[in-house]
Amino acid sequence: MDDRGSGGGGSFVAVRRISQGLDRTNTCQSSSAEVVAGSAAWLGRGLSCVCAQRREDDSRMSFDLSPAQEECLQRLQNRLDLAYDSSILEHQEALRALWKAAFPEEELHGLVSEQWKEMGWQGKDPSTDFRGGGFISLENLLYFARNFPKSFQDLLQKQEGDRSMWEYPFAVAGVNITFMLIQMLDLEAVKPRTLVGATFLKFLSDNESAFDLLYCIAFKLMDHQWLAMHASYMDFNAVMKSTRHQLEKELLEEDITRLEELPSYTLLTTR
Repeated sequence: MDDRGSGGGGSFVAVRRISQGLDRTNTCQSSSAEVVAGSAAWLGRGLSCVCAQRREDDSRMSFDLSPAQEECLQRLQNRLDLAYDSSILEHQEALRALWKAAFPEEELHGLVSEQWKEMGWQGKDPSTDFRGGGFISLENLLYFARNFPKSFQDLLQKQEGDRSMWEYPFAVAGVNITFMLIQMLDLEAVKPRTLVGATFLKFLSDNESAFDLLYCIAFKLMDHQWLAMHASYMDFNAVMKSTRHQLEKELLEEDITRLEELPSYTLLTTR
């Protein structure tokens, strides 16, 4: 697997919220929508490392899996092992599809373009930001855009709540959320070593898109925590820790049989 385990995860670019908006006419954006623009300000060495901490007793825990759960975990791990490769046509098409989902009325001028900064990538080539999450982080963003387009646009355009002057960049935050979930669920292990990881595999065996769905829940929950904490870019690590803690708590609640029953699922807008 790539360098996710190093905790590097890539640097995090703070973005300044502006009120003018971009001249687009897509139906998901109102004329008064507030959007984000790239900034030269940087936030530390990366955010993913804050999500990789484990309790001392985790390494001594182990959970047996059914054959079906083993198969589902292996398929997901195969996805995790796949790095983004800009020379692969399928990866190129996925990146173009993400742009189309985000900005349906704006033509993309190239896979390397200053336009990508509008989505919250650090530079003009988004492929350089995928190191921390691999190709699955792009798949997660696409799943979010296609299945919860209203929530996707709300977060992309920062349309909800009382926002700070310096906001988190949407796309890079999305890669960090992928990384956080991989660490939280201990998905690189042969079998789960935490109760929350074992619990997730029960959901995965019932729904092969469980990781993508949990990603959407986590992204929306992170933004909800961001607003509740009145956060600015220097607070992103604290927001991510709070998001992880809340997700773990909800996943371990009794009587939860589907991810759609998690309390934070209600934050998502399906239309």
